[in-house]
Amino acid sequence: MTPARRLSVALLGLIALVVVGYFAKDLTGTSSDPAPPSSSSSSSSASVPGAGSGLPVEPLSSLPAQVKATWELIGKGGPFPYPRNDGVTFQNREKVLPAKPSDYYREYTVPTPGSDDRGARRLVTGSSDEVYYTADHYESFVVVDVSG
Repeated sequence: MTPARRLSVALLGLIALVVVGYFAKDLTGTSSDPAPPSSSSSSSSASVPGAGSGLPVEPLSSLPAQVKATWELIGKGGPFPYPRNDGVTFQNREKVLPAKPSDYYREYTVPTPGSDDRGARRLVTGSSDEVYYTADHYESFVVVDVSG
């Protein structure tokens, strides 16, 4: 057997081993992959409004300090740094958040230190007490556990 042929057979065998291992893992229901990091236990995050959305859940304390300050302003009813933009309906055009009626979500600016405009950070609240945070202007969200 030539060296090139031996190499081809070895590579084919390795590929077959990986494929068989992948499907065997799925059939047995076990995985050697570690569990994804979680900032709270699954039982406690299940009680967080919005946790059923499938988005990651983060405690308020793990987010930038400006998120907590904005959350406190929402609780007090303002005053907000951008009164024409804060508390207005969030349309969910990107469809990252769960689909809801058009007036379900409200958005609020989370100030970005050093930014001379509103920046990209927002808190979005839902009518059923959900709180979502985006640091990248609606491209991605996390569910905020406001109790933590």
